[in-house]
Amino acid sequence: MSLHIVVCLKPVPDPDCYDQVTIDPNTKRIVRENIPMVINAVDKVALEEALQLRDAFGGKVTVVTMSLPSAKKHLLEALAMGADEGILLTDASFGGADTLATSYTLSKTIQQLGRVDLVLLGNESADGATCQVPSQLGEWLGLPHLWNVFSVEPMDERVFLLKTKYENGHKEWRGELPLVLAVSRELVKPRHISAMGIIKAKNKPIAILNKEGVNDLQEECIGLVGSPTQPGEIMIPDMSRSGERLEGSCEEMGLQILEKIRAGGIVF
Repeated sequence: MSLHIVVCLKPVPDPDCYDQVTIDPNTKRIVRENIPMVINAVDKVALEEALQLRDAFGGKVTVVTMSLPSAKKHLLEALAMGADEGILLTDASFGGADTLATSYTLSKTIQQLGRVDLVLLGNESADGATCQVPSQLGEWLGLPHLWNVFSVEPMDERVFLLKTKYENGHKEWRGELPLVLAVSRELVKPRHISAMGIIKAKNKPIAILNKEGVNDLQEECIGLVGSPTQPGEIMIPDMSRSGERLEGSCEEMGLQILEKIRAGGIVF
């Protein structure tokens, strides 16, 4: 058996820099300038699973991302891990896409790749965490799909035994390819990138596609125009507090505090 596996990756703000993340009050989008971006952690888990399946059965792994042109470096990282080829979807028309428009654009890209046996991606992104894209992608592609997969065991050439995690246990499924699977963090541990992997990545193909590069793409379904989910008003709460300086000894200030607490209606 030879598998063609597609892995969808998303660049997200580095969790170590979340204190620097802001939202533009006009566009209602995350301000990404000067914020380091990394591959969504659970998407790396999906990539590792894809690489292990390819190594076991043969075939190739294609990584796809829809992002800014700077995301090419993240595709290079995925290629250095072991993926065979990358596709970067980047166009101003893709900007502002919600999960529906994102999954639509990804599905159209995947459909033009010919035979695809398996689509893997993480359960959710670290920034949005809606958990909607995997199921929406499965529906656009017309393929069976599962979410929160934590075990993948091949039974024969085209059939996998799959386990999905729930709050109070798990369910087992028999899945026949082609499938769309959203994986959880505990599925596998992503491998470290080797120096040889970095060298090889430089010679692997990356296709950079704009909206004209994706077949049968309907402009009313992409980007901000194709996004029925729109943010509401952004309000910044007033976190200021009034203060009062207390003077006296520790005992005197303690009594003052007790009186103020009692004045607020708290009796103890």
